[in-house]
Amino acid sequence: MPYYEFHWNDEVIEHIEERGLSQDDFEHVVCNPSSKGLSRSSGLPTVWGYTVDGRYIMAVYEELDEVTLLPVTAYEVPEPR
Repeated sequence: MPYYEFHWNDEVIEHIEERGLSQDDFEHVVCNPSSKGLSRSSGLPTVWGYTVDGRYIMAVYEELDEVTLLPVTAYEVPEPR
């Protein structure tokens, strides 16, 4: 499992909490992704994966350097078929 420092701010925390997710959910999926890609709308790095409680989410972030990530958004998405 990779090691990252997450640079959280109040706005992003509130944003993902409005979607029923926590910082732990976000960090777990980023560190344990099922797949990786880029956001179609922003071009930022994106990962998909399962939270500890089994929800399938998409997490978008910005890479500030090799180990520091700035969370942008996260939300539940349909599971891949």
